[in-house]
Amino acid sequence: MKFLKQVYYVAWGDMMFLKHNFANILIMSIMSPLLYLIAFGYGLRTGTTDIGVSYVAFVIPGIVALSSLNSAFSSTSTRMNVQRLYYRSFDEMMMCPLNLGAIVLGKCMLGLVRGIMSCGLLYALGIFLAPELVLSPLFIGCVLLCCLVFSMLGMAAALIAKSHQSMGTFSSLIILPMTFLCGTFFSVSSLPGVFQAILYCLPLTHASECIRAAALPDYLAFPWVSLAVLVAFGVAFFVLDWWLLKTRKV
Repeated sequence: MKFLKQVYYVAWGDMMFLKHNFANILIMSIMSPLLYLIAFGYGLRTGTTDIGVSYVAFVIPGIVALSSLNSAFSSTSTRMNVQRLYYRSFDEMMMCPLNLGAIVLGKCMLGLVRGIMSCGLLYALGIFLAPELVLSPLFIGCVLLCCLVFSMLGMAAALIAKSHQSMGTFSSLIILPMTFLCGTFFSVSSLPGVFQAILYCLPLTHASECIRAAALPDYLAFPWVSLAVLVAFGVAFFVLDWWLLKTRKV
């Protein structure tokens, strides 16, 4: 209980920030995935995919996975960057007698909540557009896991970054390629083996496969291996965040 209280204390400031900027954050959270849906779901392709569902039904889970990445990563990394480099308030929090694990989880709550908002709104629209999609406990669990993993990735990037420009470089080199290549808009299995091997080293590929299979259980077998890989990524990012805080590289 003491650990959970510390997580709550760390997350409280970010939750108040979310509360006071709810309308703006809500609009920002839904606009990008909605544009992706219009552009890729309707603008580029129509008809049926090789797994027997419409392309809209195929691409919506991929965009949900992408939304979990963009919303969770950007909200956590941007917020922490401002606190570290502009307001210098993160150093003050580090002086408090708080468990480092509680700090990691507490600072990831903003990304987790914003990711859930973005994915939930998009999927609610997606179920209306594509009746093949299913809302199940497995789907919800996958979305929660993905949002948490990508939020911890955002925290790691913010702790490593030396400036706001460094975050832009990280996003250009890591986040942007994952956005378009990790199975969000097409099946990774359609690529040559070398490219498949590279893409399966990235967490968004496994997120896309897990969320898509959970959303289309009648058409795809669930990739439990990818779920295990996502959990491993989450543990690795948590340990990395904890180590960065422990060594005071903030």
